[in-house]
Amino acid sequence: MPEIVIHPETPSDVDAISEINVSAFLDHPYSHQTEHLIVDALRSSGALDVSLVALLGGRPVGHVAFSKATVGVSDGWFLLGPVGVRPDLQGQGIGSALVSAGLEELRSRGALGCVLVGDPRFYRRFGFSSVSGLTYEGVPDENVLCLPFGTDAPSGSIHAHDAFSIEAGDDDRRA
Repeated sequence: MPEIVIHPETPSDVDAISEINVSAFLDHPYSHQTEHLIVDALRSSGALDVSLVALLGGRPVGHVAFSKATVGVSDGWFLLGPVGVRPDLQGQGIGSALVSAGLEELRSRGALGCVLVGDPRFYRRFGFSSVSGLTYEGVPDENVLCLPFGTDAPSGSIHAHDAFSIEAGDDDRRA
């Protein structure tokens, strides 16, 4: 496999990012197929704080987004998501490379840590774990994960950007 190159999103990546997220989540059992809309809404509102694209052979094949979140009453946290890789290339380390690169960027910015909603089997490899008292409305506790960059684990409810409330009918630009 050619080398994976990761770079910050550029305007020329926007359409490919949308296509990646549509295809990556099309058959995902817990998706509402709104990930591309979430990224678009974060971008248009200036809330897409870290947006990284994975290139393979010069073509965009994966994407990860990070946006600011409040945890309890604490700012300085980021929410990871969505992360998507073209279905034909999943399981080859592209998503892991994107997540690792994004977490390094957050550390370099002095973030308190990162939270997410996802599969603990995948995210444990990065140091994410469930934390007692950390919640995300409507999500089982075992899927609410946290990676503090310091010694203090957060508690309270995670409040993400309004983009995460988007529903499929909110936009007809499906790729």
